[in-house]
Amino acid sequence: MVRKLSTNTVNKFKKKLLEEKEQLTKTLEQHQIEREKVRLSEASAERSPDPSSADGGSMAFELEKELTLDENTRHLLNQVDHALVLIQKKKYGNCENCNESIPLARLEALPYSTHCKSCAVLIES
Repeated sequence: MVRKLSTNTVNKFKKKLLEEKEQLTKTLEQHQIEREKVRLSEASAERSPDPSSADGGSMAFELEKELTLDENTRHLLNQVDHALVLIQKKKYGNCENCNESIPLARLEALPYSTHCKSCAVLIES
């Protein structure tokens, strides 16, 4: 059954999404600043650690971990942006797959959700 969310409810989720977007953007910016600091400190050091040494391997692992976190953060940011577009188009709150209403509890937990739980499970598998 398709239900239309009230304007107040949509505005509440829009506010949550905008706050989430701001937080995710700040996180990405902070990661970039930290990586730049590390890069500059490595460049000023007499020599960078040998990638085959324990220090070099550890640094490579940390960099890969940070890049994975950034990738996940960007993915979430894209989902938030997409949900905000759906709000603009007045399609927020309905599953993009089956067009059924997404339960409010799901939207409370994942305000960027664009699929009901059943369709999300099908899409992910």
